Parts: sequence; structure tokens; C-alpha cells
Amino acid sequence: MVSAMRERFASTATELLDRDERAAIVLAEISVGMFDRAMADHPARVVNVGIMEQTMVGVSAGLAMEGFRPIVHTIAPFLAERPFEQLKLDFGYQGLGGTFVSAGASYDYSIEGGTHHAPGDVQALLAIPRMQVIVPGHADELETFLRAVYANGEPTYVRTSVSRNAAPLDVAFGRADVVRTGSRATVLAVGPMLSRTLAATEGLDLTVVYATTIRPFDGAAMRAVVGDGSMLVVVEPYYEGTTLSELAPELGDRAVRFASIGVPRRFLHRYGRPQEHDAALGLDVAGIRRRILEVVHTS
Repeated sequence: MVSAMRERFASTATELLDRDERAAIVLAEISVGMFDRAMADHPARVVNVGIMEQTMVGVSAGLAMEGFRPIVHTIAPFLAERPFEQLKLDFGYQGLGGTFVSAGASYDYSIEGGTHHAPGDVQALLAIPRMQVIVPGHADELETFLRAVYANGEPTYVRTSVSRNAAPLDVAFGRADVVRTGSRATVLAVGPMLSRTLAATEGLDLTVVYATTIRPFDGAAMRAVVGDGSMLVVVEPYYEGTTLSELAPELGDRAVRFASIGVPRRFLHRYGRPQEHDAALGLDVAGIRRRILEVVHTS
């Protein structure tokens, strides 16, 4: 499944390869056809290891140790979960930098079943110290972030999906943005959940904040709008409660009531399109509005 974000990733990564002799791309069979030109022009710096994701991360670590800036790509469960130990030890423990760009989260490959679903990818990678996490909501934002972080010397996970917002925002790494102000409660929309969250909160007296960088989280932006006794609702595109691990410490000096609207923590055994899963899980506009009204009216 090729999304607008995935296409933009391929074109941007290829351009970075053209202009930076230290850039390298490492693949595990997924999206190989999108890098045909890059392989032809830079055969020594585009590596396809085949369907061996642990090897993909190990090869990338070797490139990083030799001074290269690896950009690593496959679909989310094969990037965040299958080679987790290699990410933890080869990049986290050894202090190496690399950019890991996934596709297909959380259940874009909806009919493929549990092997291709990854609502737990961000939670898993947040367990690795130093791992930065970015969740863009639009292809333009993906390009902005990829250019900003690929050479920063830190392990960074960039999560892309078919789901996207109607329009990009002027985003920056490590910054959250207030896009609507209100007085009743604050709603934090993560990545591609912004457009549907804005639609779901239309006419409600709520502040809406947009977050694309999950680690490092912009605590200052949240402290500016969330005070003692406030209600904070997080609308997130992965397992519900995931963002709180980064958000709660930033608000630890004040009493805040939290609620999370995300993918329920259960396996999905039904088939269907991603939009049908969204509706069934309460992650479409109607479901998000209903759940926000439930928690805000009872707070």
C-alpha cells in the first residue's frame, strides 16, 4: 500500500542521497521499486538485504559506525517490533544515529492480519533510551522532518501512514502547536488525527493542540495551556495511553485528569479497510466526538 507520505519519503530520501555523500538507504525488500533511480546512481549506498529485518538494522549500524547516515525503511511491524533487540543494542546502547521510517501503521494493511498490524510500534520504541519519535500528519510534514533529523546523530523513528490530515501545518521538530483555543478542556491530537479531531470538536469550547514529535515532547507548550485541575484528552493513532509516558512527566507539577482515545489494546481479528476499523474502534469523527463529550461532561 503506497501512501502520499511513503511516496514523499522515497523522493526526499533519494534527494538526500544525491546531495550528501554520507547518506545511505537500507531496505528489506519493501518499497525497493521506489528507489530504482537511487540504486542506479548510488549502488554503494543503497542496500536491499531482502526479507531480513534484523540484518537490515545490523547493516545500518555498521554503516553508522563508519560515519554514514543510514535511512532505514520497511513497514511498521517489521521495523519497530521484529528487529527490536537490534534497535535497542546496535543503535540505542552503542549511541549510534539513524533514521527509521516506517509505513503501514497502525493497520493500513488491514486485511493482512496481526503480522502486518502495528498499533504498538511507538510504545515499543519509546522503551529504548535516546530513541526519538516523530508522527507526521501530512506528506509535507514528513519531508520537513526527514530533512531536519536524518543527520542529527540520534536514533529517530518516523511513523507514516495512509491516514493523513487535510492540510499540512508549519511544523518543527520538538514543537507542539496550539491550533484552537477554548476553556473547557484541552485535546491533544497526534499526527494524522488532527483533521478528524478538529471536526469532532467543532463548536465545543476546547483547546486543541497538535503534536508531531512525541519524543522529545514539547512540555512547555502543554504547560502553557494545561493548568491545575485541567482535563486533557489525547487522541492518538496507536495504542491508547502511549503518549502519556512522554506527556505525564512534563505535567508532573500539576493535578491533571487524563483520558486517551486511541487504538484499543486488543488484537483485531476482523477484516476490512482501515476506515472501517477506525469506525469500529471509535476513531472516526463521530466516535472521537462521542468519546470526548463523555469524558469532558463527566470531568
